[in-house]
Amino acid sequence: MKRLAVCADDYGLGPAVDRGILALVGQGRITALSALVTALRWAQAGPALREVGADITGLHFNLTEGEPLSAELRRHWPRFPSLGAVIAQAFLGRLPGALAGEFEAQLQRFIDVTGRAPAFIDGHQHVHALPGVRPFVLEAAARLGVPLRNTGRLPGPGFAFKRRVIEACGGRALVAEMRARGLRAAPALVGVYGFDPQADYRALMRGWLGSAPDGALLFCHPAQGGPDAGDAIGAARVREMAYLASEAFAADLAEFGVTLSGV
Repeated sequence: MKRLAVCADDYGLGPAVDRGILALVGQGRITALSALVTALRWAQAGPALREVGADITGLHFNLTEGEPLSAELRRHWPRFPSLGAVIAQAFLGRLPGALAGEFEAQLQRFIDVTGRAPAFIDGHQHVHALPGVRPFVLEAAARLGVPLRNTGRLPGPGFAFKRRVIEACGGRALVAEMRARGLRAAPALVGVYGFDPQADYRALMRGWLGSAPDGALLFCHPAQGGPDAGDAIGAARVREMAYLASEAFAADLAEFGVTLSGV
């Protein structure tokens, strides 16, 4: 059997997202969830995670959705910029120095609402791997003794350009620095696609199950009864949910000799 962790991202983003993630936790179809604590509804959504295993809830560090938590960063960015703008500033060395404080604010908000530290750290749209962001994320992971998401090795199938961009936008450097520090991480990340609502998600999953090495992490974005208003990938989330909750997913895991494991 081959081990695979399955993490649902964006908990806290909206009611449909939260319902879907909690339902899949209850079914045993996902083994981790990553929380977006900058969401306006986090104070209402977060307490439900106290009833979920402490070892499966992580921090989804955010720099591209909504507004910063810290007053210092809000002076630079009243609202978070687009992903493209964040990447450009990162590689030009122009990210605000207040980002480290914003990370600590998001970490503390996670702790305040859930009552515990995160079991792992990753980034919304993989921002945790960017230059200028990596140092304080690596320091926090070392301080807390938790793994980071590996965005330096993204096996197929398909979407090769997007996978290579993620690896190049700090992913490979992040892996090298994690190894140097002795930090834990899954050996690879799978689940990359274009969020086309017409995509055959089961066919994609079968490709990921076949290409994932032992111990890999698969990230997903389910939502139940949605999509939430304004969610740009809402239709894709509903499609992911339908498959992950189905017997087809269980059958595909068995066919590929995959057993679900923690992060």
